[in-house]
Amino acid sequence: MCFELVFFFFSQYWTVLYVNLSDLVFPYLVYCFYIKIFYELIVSALFNFSETVVTCDGFVQSLSCDTGVISVQSATYGRTSSQICSAGRPRSQISNTWCSKNVPVIFKRCNGLRTCEFKAQGLARPDPCFGTYKYYTTNYICITAEIQLFYLHVEHGKIQINTANYGRTDKTTCSQGRPSQQLQNTNCFSPNALDFVSKSCNGLDTCKVYAKRTGLTDPCFGTYKYLAISYSCLHHKICEYLFATQFILLSSGSVFRIL
Repeated sequence: MCFELVFFFFSQYWTVLYVNLSDLVFPYLVYCFYIKIFYELIVSALFNFSETVVTCDGFVQSLSCDTGVISVQSATYGRTSSQICSAGRPRSQISNTWCSKNVPVIFKRCNGLRTCEFKAQGLARPDPCFGTYKYYTTNYICITAEIQLFYLHVEHGKIQINTANYGRTDKTTCSQGRPSQQLQNTNCFSPNALDFVSKSCNGLDTCKVYAKRTGLTDPCFGTYKYLAISYSCLHHKICEYLFATQFILLSSGSVFRIL
């Protein structure tokens, strides 16, 4: 845009540029420069805004995104300040401020979700500094679904995918903000969703699923779709069914749901 307008100035006023170059071109280039900076600041504020949540040991930590999904940037457990989570604690429990340990389980629990709540206790073993009262510090950003991923995880045993469908079977799931015409087709089933997800996850204790539609056939063009998966945790040949529900958006704006 800026370059096109500068070219316009050159083409229309070339006969007077030798005396008015600074008046015509330079101010506009400066204008373009500031517009570019302003644009970059706005984009940074909207899409790279990070939030840090600090939770004292034993309390509930809550992460959430109004738009997009959670992408944890760092998660630590320990104490790096004598002021945080210090109320009512003896000095001996808050004096060690050289105590910090990464907590990868928070990445697995929260990445790809809109909201994530968990009791901040016993997530980082062994204890990095016994006798010190510690806290969890989690830094995260909210990202668009096209570039995020999600983890399926079972504590004991292996993942077994039971059913998987990419499409739409009702008018209410993932319907917020969508026009009516995108929700009408409730007989929408992908022929290869089960095979695709099974090959990615079966037999693993942790399965990383990228939020994009690659490998999945679009069964109903124009319908706002979601990926619904039911899975079991196989442990010593005994099926232990999990009843948690999670959500994740696919690249098309669809949702990955663990039933």
